[in-house]
Amino acid sequence: MTVHSTVSDILLDKVAEWLTQAALTGENLESIVRGFCERMAASGLPVARVHLTFSMLHPLYDALGFTWRRAGGLTIEGYRHVNDKPERFMQSPYYYLLSNGLLHLRRRIDTDGPLEFPVFEDLRKEKVTDYLAFVQTFGAGSVQGMMGSWSTDSIGGFSEEMIGALMRMQNHLAMAAKMAVLGKLANNMLTTYLGGDAGKRVLNGQIRRGDGETIRAALVMGDMRQSTVYAEKEGRQAYIDTLNEFFDAIAAPFNRNGGEILSFLGDGFLAVYPCGRHKDPSKVACEAALSAVFEAQRRVAALNKDRQARSLSEVRYGIGLHVGNVMFGNVGLKDRLTFSAFGAAVNEVERLQSLTKKYGTEVVASQAFSGYTGSEWGTLGEEKLRGVRQRFTVVSPKASTIANGTTEIFHDAAIDALSEAEQVILLHRDAKKFESRLQVEKLAP
Repeated sequence: MTVHSTVSDILLDKVAEWLTQAALTGENLESIVRGFCERMAASGLPVARVHLTFSMLHPLYDALGFTWRRAGGLTIEGYRHVNDKPERFMQSPYYYLLSNGLLHLRRRIDTDGPLEFPVFEDLRKEKVTDYLAFVQTFGAGSVQGMMGSWSTDSIGGFSEEMIGALMRMQNHLAMAAKMAVLGKLANNMLTTYLGGDAGKRVLNGQIRRGDGETIRAALVMGDMRQSTVYAEKEGRQAYIDTLNEFFDAIAAPFNRNGGEILSFLGDGFLAVYPCGRHKDPSKVACEAALSAVFEAQRRVAALNKDRQARSLSEVRYGIGLHVGNVMFGNVGLKDRLTFSAFGAAVNEVERLQSLTKKYGTEVVASQAFSGYTGSEWGTLGEEKLRGVRQRFTVVSPKASTIANGTTEIFHDAAIDALSEAEQVILLHRDAKKFESRLQVEKLAP
């Protein structure tokens, strides 16, 4: 254990200056948290463990969690949305804070005897003597903010001077973190809604209507069959759940290995594999797209097996494959744009996808696409695609080469125990619900 030391205001002011500079220069959240914790420890504050969680406005994730230990450095986790709140979370200091409308909670951690919160058992093993938890929002009415805790292994715990220093530095950290969170938010939104490459293009300044370029790419168009009938028969929520399961199964393989889901079109999607204009890069792109098709087929088969076990109807689909030049950029109204691929090749891959209905097969490709792959293809026929002058020779894979392997599970298993960071995330997400409930309870006679 360490012992009390005098807090240096000069060194803490230097930490505050560093936080300001980090915010102005656009440092990311990880760098800010790591730099802050290291500098706080170097200033003489006997902080043994710091836990910080920042809520993020993100369609897939609730928050980012950071845990810094003096002996082990920084660990980082991203946490997906979770619906259930485990019992351990309900017994956490953070739940106690928000459910009671408190901003701070301090507890001494004794070496023996009963503990108020289960997490203190872990802290006791780390020889923590004093624990200070806090909640800090990023503004009135904002659901974004910071939650966390300071822990020390110092004999006698935190002094009043140390607590004052932590509270003061907490405000500086919150301001720097808010800037980093806003930057991360912009990146998250663009990546999630536009895709990785398109999001980077927009962040790099490709934001005006008409900005774009012509690229060559392997194209994939996928579509779920009879979705309208399913929606009318099963209802809105069941249809949305099925559509999400379908996208998780079929679309995910096209978002890696050089591919990117560029847009979701109702119950379908468009993926692109950008490539050069020569044979070798075209071959790489088409082989990657075809490999993703086989993986998607395997995943949908596993999904349907799972749905059958749940007494649900199977999902069916069609996939079109093509290669060609597309225009890649911003189109739309002056004040309402979308970033997408468009042009003749996009229209052609959509027509190819629709031919899976005519030929009763899951995959239809153009001969142009199949020529860049080493797989065996069977000719389906010659087709005059709507809106296209030349006739197309359309083909389909002779045999699926879906890799043998363990069937993937498409619904998450229940999580028996969550980390402290995950518990914080769940609580922070529901903070407004707790506030509303408490207000009603206070007004009740």
